[in-house]
Amino acid sequence: MSTPNTPRPAGGTGGTRPAAPRQAPVGAPRPAGSAPRPGTAQRPAGTRPAGQRPAGQRPAGAPAGSRPQQLVRPAPKAKVRKARLLISKVDPWSVLKMAFLLSVALGIVTVVATVVFWTVLDLTGIFGTINTLLAEIIGTEFDLAKLASLGQVASFATIIAVVNVVLLTALSMLAAVLYNLSSTLVGGIGVTLTDD
Repeated sequence: MSTPNTPRPAGGTGGTRPAAPRQAPVGAPRPAGSAPRPGTAQRPAGTRPAGQRPAGQRPAGAPAGSRPQQLVRPAPKAKVRKARLLISKVDPWSVLKMAFLLSVALGIVTVVATVVFWTVLDLTGIFGTINTLLAEIIGTEFDLAKLASLGQVASFATIIAVVNVVLLTALSMLAAVLYNLSSTLVGGIGVTLTDD
């Protein structure tokens, strides 16, 4: 019976077991000519293990147009926000400027449309037909083209356009003042605004 402090004989076989061979750390290169570890099979360089597919390749049996499954769930659609507002006051000066510009544009359109309309009537021969009809009714020669020439028609249309500019501008400003007075009593016009 040996004590714990008794040294064991070197190379003896009595109750001793041989030291286990040390294993190389994982990933360390093996020396050339060494045998592979038991239970592992060598594979040639550049080959992949069975069952592993390269990145981006679809699995077997998947349809050609299919996409890989998304791992991130799409964000939910934002809810449409609504806001109900009241137009309680209108600036009369801004209404005056807008009404003036719009009435000038309307006056230009009036003059141009009148000139085009007179030209179309002259080219289609409407004036000659009207002259013939009036000559049969009255019994005298009548020339409508001379009575309502292009210059006279354009001048008359210009006068009407200028009067419209003045009237529309004044009436728009008066309407803005009346709206401000009435909105103090009833609160104004309601408007609903949305994000969509």
